[in-house]
Amino acid sequence: MTAPKPLVVVGDVLLDEDIEGTASRLSPDAPAPVVDVAVDRRHPGGAGLAAALAARGGREVTLVTALGDDPASEAVRRELRGRVRLVELPLNGTLPVKTRVLASGRPLVRIDRGGGTPGEPDAAVRDALAGAHAVLVADYGRNTASAVREHLAAVTPRTPLVWDPHPKGDVPVPGARLVTPNAAETRALCPGDDETLRAYARRGAELADRWQAAGVAVTLGERGVLLTRPDSGTPMLVPSPYRATGDPCGAGDCFAAVTAAALADGALPEEALQRAVAEAAAFVSAGGATNPALWRTAPASRAASEPGTDAFAVAEQVRARGGTVVATGGCFDLLHAGHVGLLESARRIGDCLIVCLNSDESLSRRKGPGRPLNKEADRVRVLEALGSVDAVAIFEEDTPQALLGKLRPDVWVKGGDYSVQDLPEAETLRAWGGQAVVLPYLDGRSTTALAGRAAAAASRPSTP
Repeated sequence: MTAPKPLVVVGDVLLDEDIEGTASRLSPDAPAPVVDVAVDRRHPGGAGLAAALAARGGREVTLVTALGDDPASEAVRRELRGRVRLVELPLNGTLPVKTRVLASGRPLVRIDRGGGTPGEPDAAVRDALAGAHAVLVADYGRNTASAVREHLAAVTPRTPLVWDPHPKGDVPVPGARLVTPNAAETRALCPGDDETLRAYARRGAELADRWQAAGVAVTLGERGVLLTRPDSGTPMLVPSPYRATGDPCGAGDCFAAVTAAALADGALPEEALQRAVAEAAAFVSAGGATNPALWRTAPASRAASEPGTDAFAVAEQVRARGGTVVATGGCFDLLHAGHVGLLESARRIGDCLIVCLNSDESLSRRKGPGRPLNKEADRVRVLEALGSVDAVAIFEEDTPQALLGKLRPDVWVKGGDYSVQDLPEAETLRAWGGQAVVLPYLDGRSTTALAGRAAAAASRPSTP
């Protein structure tokens, strides 16, 4: 399998602080809730969060941003060390710190401190952008994108660029492959009270034309994403696979990071958006940027695990580090692009991916005579060779429920057109607080279809 392609993230890093606790009484000197603090977490936000999320599958990510000598900048450097490569612009001032105070998971107040202006970029910025297979601009209105604008404009004609805009930020450089404003930003740029899909399609086409962008993907929360183009052609709605419940903080960064990463690997914009919508939903369901597991472990290497790696040992090691164990399952009789895309997306959700594989007997009962096409040992070997797969576990039954009960993953992933409620494994995972998610599956790819085409080709008379 081809390794994930390098990605460059350009933008403004923040230090996000979440102070969490409970509020059961009001202050005696003012009608304000008193929060008894239980947890105080700090982690990179803005472009720093987007870069860390893009690197979770082992991708090589370079972050171009402005950092200074202040404590917040040092905290960001520590958290990103080993995750991404930093190319720094000098910061005149201090790094912005955004503090949220939450009571029982609900934000009460946000406090913003600090701020500065980035200095001039040097040759390291130009060199970093020259080696990128895609570029993500995570603009948070702090002028990093403006400082690097000339370099961004130079690489855009040959490199896919995703621009995640900000109301106080710069306009995207002409030629961006995708610009990803949210609904509120779109309404602010193209005023109007109409919030129908038709209205957003009109606004998106207008913005694509204004920015000279190949496409504008308007994120609409639980409704999904609406892709529009400057020619005002038929827009494409990419719906969310399910209604995600959880802290949405960072969901936009996740969406933009996955979109840019998919484009770096050669995906079409439509395929990239499908993947990004699904992974953003899974990100929110897992707790968003406040999920402690997100920052407890550095991303795993792209190198595949050694053949025969014990799945239970892998899961236990990841859990011991506070990481997230992800599992998926299937027959994987003939590995194809649909399988590869699903496995890559599943791996990016957590800190390891374990594939639960039907045994030969289980597969035969499920698929009928003539199957499997590839024996169990061969299927295991192929899966273990993928950089996205950390281990394989085989089950003999018709379903993986018994294996899941022993493995106890945090997230169970399936691909297809069904909802989480239709997955029989969802109820199994709820027993230990796990989460089942559905990711998009490439249409038209299946082992049965491949086998049918091969049989048809073999039956045709050869030409002299």
